[in-house]
Amino acid sequence: MANTYTQLHIQFVFAVKYRKALIGVEWKDRLHQYITGIIQSNQHKMLCINSMPDHIHIFIGMRPTQSISSLIQNLKTETSKWIKEEKLCSAFAWQEYGAFSYSRSHVSNVIRYIQNQEQHHNKETFIAEYLKLLKAFEIEYDEQYIFKEPII
Repeated sequence: MANTYTQLHIQFVFAVKYRKALIGVEWKDRLHQYITGIIQSNQHKMLCINSMPDHIHIFIGMRPTQSISSLIQNLKTETSKWIKEEKLCSAFAWQEYGAFSYSRSHVSNVIRYIQNQEQHHNKETFIAEYLKLLKAFEIEYDEQYIFKEPII
């Protein structure tokens, strides 16, 4: 795309289906590497990735050559398949997602926020965090479709 100039910083947040705590500490770094490979193979730039047992944050510099829904569908499909093939978890699936855009001036704060997920979730639940993002970005939502409390 000659003469196309963009600066798109997108944070994706999505949960394991039914908010089950299935992302294992022993393999989450491998999952992050796998997702980074998918992001890069789609010509986007990984800025930061981190996950908790029941959800993940992915922050990228996105090129306009692919839609958000296409990228997320690819990520969810390929990672679910990889997790099952590697026998990391037999019944793994992702739930719906949120996508939030940021200006360049916010990039370092978002990276720091994602890197500190473990400490952050000692103070605030994932649902509270997600609702705060929806409200901050003034995104209308239907309460019945918001992530539910985790099934243990």
